[in-house]
Amino acid sequence: MTRLSIVHRTAYKYNKRVTLSYNEARMTPLTDPQQVVLESVLKVSPSQAAVSSYRDYWGTRVTAFDMQMPHEHLEVISNITVEVHRAEKIPSEADIAGWDLLSSPETLNTFSDWLPQSQLSGPGDEVLGIIPGVVEGRNPHEAALAIFEWMRGEMTYMSGSTAVTTNAEEAWGQRQGVCQDLAHLAIGALRSCGIPARYVSGYLHPRSTADIGETVAGQSHAWLEWWDGGWRSWDPTNHKPAGDYHVTVARGRDYRDVPPLKGILSGGGGSALSVSVEITRLA
Repeated sequence: MTRLSIVHRTAYKYNKRVTLSYNEARMTPLTDPQQVVLESVLKVSPSQAAVSSYRDYWGTRVTAFDMQMPHEHLEVISNITVEVHRAEKIPSEADIAGWDLLSSPETLNTFSDWLPQSQLSGPGDEVLGIIPGVVEGRNPHEAALAIFEWMRGEMTYMSGSTAVTTNAEEAWGQRQGVCQDLAHLAIGALRSCGIPARYVSGYLHPRSTADIGETVAGQSHAWLEWWDGGWRSWDPTNHKPAGDYHVTVARGRDYRDVPPLKGILSGGGGSALSVSVEITRLA
């Protein structure tokens, strides 16, 4: 078990005054069998914002707020304390679904959100031609691991090489990307051979050697989960399953379902953005 304190700050300084804005923040982690949120406080400035919260279709906690007064900046600060206790088990042969089960009408219906390609996950014709050879002769679990190993040899993590609108095919074309691109490409490859897969957004403590009480610069992070008889996780950036230093905030078809902060506004004339994530291991 790992207990983490996370402070996520996002600030916009507008070039011109904004007359009104409507916003959604997805910065509150999930409570599920692998992690428990002990404390979560989200503060918005200017403080006159009208704030409400709800669960979206994917189960993510959304904090919605609107500012119907002139303002020249926006700041959202999320303070979280969460306990994570992941236990990634190696499945037995009996735990792994066969290809016949994955292609059954019942499975196709149950996982109908996680099988079709989305706007950002479609890997393109070249990858679609490669994947059958990667997975040939393997069961679904072995096929997923083979896809991840194939990707490791083909893709390079490169900070700043892509934008949030970059899709899997574009990332493949340049053979590099950031964590969300690697997740999108892996998800697209899995879906292409009938394995349900979903995008996971959250936080990653980057240094397991940090002392208890030591605050480090953390990061928003993306990885994936796939189903082959049970849900498994994989972080293609770090070539391993998600562990106790991964904190899940949201799941969706791709990044478009889970952005930490999005909104619409009137005015502004452009803005300067600053983002920081600080993570402290408490236990």
